[in-house]
Amino acid sequence: MDILSPIQYVKGVGPRRASLLKKLGIDTVRDALFYLPARYEDRSSIKKIAALSCGDVHTVTGKVVKTELSPASPRRPRLKLLSVVIADESGVLAAKWFNQSYLAKIFKPSQRVIFYGAVKANYWGSGFEMMNPEFELIDDDDDEDADYLSAGRIVPVYGLTEGLSQRQLRSLIHSCLKGALASISDPMPEDIITRLGLPGMKESVEAAHFPPSGTSIIALNSGTSPAHQRLAFDELFTLQLGLAAIKNKDTAEKGIPFAMTGELTSKLKEKLPFKLTGAQQRVISEIMENMSAPRPMNRLVQGDVGSGKTVVALLAMLGAVESGYQSALMAPTEILAEQHYLNISGMADCLGLKISLLTGGKKDKDYESIASGEADIIVGTHALIQESVEFKKLGLIVIDEQHRFGVMQRAVLRRKGVNPDTLIMTATPIPRTLALTLYGDLDYSVIDELPPNRTPVSTKVVRENQKESVYDLIKKETASGRQVYVVYPLIEESEKSNLKDAITGADALQKKFPDLRTGLIHGRLPSAERETIMRDFKNGTINILVSTTVIEVGVDVPNATLMLIVHAERFGLSQLHQLRGRVGRGAARSHCMLMNYGGSADSRKRLDIMAKTNDGFRIAEEDLNIRGPGEFFGTRQSGLPDLKAANLLRDYRLLDIARKEAFELVAKDPCLSGHSKLRNALEDFWGRKLELFKTA
Repeated sequence: MDILSPIQYVKGVGPRRASLLKKLGIDTVRDALFYLPARYEDRSSIKKIAALSCGDVHTVTGKVVKTELSPASPRRPRLKLLSVVIADESGVLAAKWFNQSYLAKIFKPSQRVIFYGAVKANYWGSGFEMMNPEFELIDDDDDEDADYLSAGRIVPVYGLTEGLSQRQLRSLIHSCLKGALASISDPMPEDIITRLGLPGMKESVEAAHFPPSGTSIIALNSGTSPAHQRLAFDELFTLQLGLAAIKNKDTAEKGIPFAMTGELTSKLKEKLPFKLTGAQQRVISEIMENMSAPRPMNRLVQGDVGSGKTVVALLAMLGAVESGYQSALMAPTEILAEQHYLNISGMADCLGLKISLLTGGKKDKDYESIASGEADIIVGTHALIQESVEFKKLGLIVIDEQHRFGVMQRAVLRRKGVNPDTLIMTATPIPRTLALTLYGDLDYSVIDELPPNRTPVSTKVVRENQKESVYDLIKKETASGRQVYVVYPLIEESEKSNLKDAITGADALQKKFPDLRTGLIHGRLPSAERETIMRDFKNGTINILVSTTVIEVGVDVPNATLMLIVHAERFGLSQLHQLRGRVGRGAARSHCMLMNYGGSADSRKRLDIMAKTNDGFRIAEEDLNIRGPGEFFGTRQSGLPDLKAANLLRDYRLLDIARKEAFELVAKDPCLSGHSKLRNALEDFWGRKLELFKTA
């Protein structure tokens, strides 16, 4: 057996169990060795039965003296109750299982067993029993002090799938450790191991599954034991090594030194009906400095909802256009692409440029003007990366809401030009730790200032029985000539869910407010119809716009001053913040009403945070705390490898160290030619997600 052996051929697995293990992501012995426990239980102290205490969790050992299978109750004769009584020299204890008759064949008379579970008094109060304890069978030829996997030690508890038990998985992983641990190589450079005082890889893998006695259970369950920290460091180091390699490759490439005459950018600044904020001016300067350099720009611009990223991106695109190049802006949804197209067309109307829109739903796709160079700025969705799309001279690509795209999609669009500059925009405030991880290969700008006419949105959580007060607010705002958004989680009614839906909601609101015009927009409508509805809403001919989350990003209607989010408990924090950002875009005071229909403690926590703060960065930190990094940012879609041992919240200090070590190593040895094991580990970790190194 070695770490690359298929798990199916490990003793005791076979095809059926292999298919169950596959659901856990375990295909090979290596996968099993790096499938870490979800938590640990301290079962190191084996108690005598007479010394047990009710209400506590204990480990006991004894011999089976009685096994009885009987109906659980006269009313339910099919529901069986298995009772297994064990004894040691101090007393007896009964273990009971409902509807697990097959266990009766396992417990033979005089069989030595170990039970682990919560102890309670029996029905008569005269003895002890355990319900559904975990158990381990002890063979007669086992030594009394044998190193059992499920008792008498700190025991790993794994995430399971139906059909697999803890004991089966522990036994399998123990077999893999015995058979393949020796074949694990340590790719980490020796000088880094010595400098940081890291434990060995083999001992760390073994200790993460079956910790040696004396290991702190607190450290194990918090992921801060030496073994966990070594495995976490390796993941973060390899992740940062890949990002360092990408950045190093990009830095070494020749880019476009844009001349940027200022002809178009100066003209736009003069025509804008507002003054750029100091933060916008600072970020534009950083971008222009990058664009004038002879290497490709790769810069992330992060700015909270309403901070004015679109005008910053437009000025960058004009810098490319006035230098004789085309610019492309890729957005994640058709409606967002359409909104960017409308906004950019409106702002650049005076400049005499051709701006094209290219989306999957658009019938008249203007490939010719893009290929001929007639189109100066092209706004689109994933449609931009289709093979049929050719640019004459693509100089700058702008990616909006990068986390909605894979890294590969960004790379495909870049290949449409010759090392074009890349500008990435996100309205999702990202905690620094995540930014370093997800965008470690990019330079980083933050628009940390809102335009001066913006007033904070007043946010309130309401229950369904407070509907009338919400209706009163809708009446008040619309009577003042303002407009309203109402957001639902579903497009239409579903038999599988009792959630309110947008179609039914729009009908109800039209009946409730017959003198007002209610519009309905959702992702299933044709793009031309959505564009018409959005234009009508922006022009003020629609008073109440009922929507799903398609309006989450990109729509700018300064006259909209009220948002009602129905079933707010069903939305994530960042999504709620994005939605709320659709109001408060003008000078008038705006309101966001979060209608809560119940939900989990986490959902209540989210709504409380929304009511307390408008600060996107504070909200992002809280969201990260509640949901964890994978779900917070959809790292599976981002193109980055999954982290199994590392936790970005817990290990932010390790991340800084790993980043420093990785970037220093790539600076010294860009192709890792002196570190073949590390290079193999890097390619293995990243898979085929990125071409990390390109040789000339």
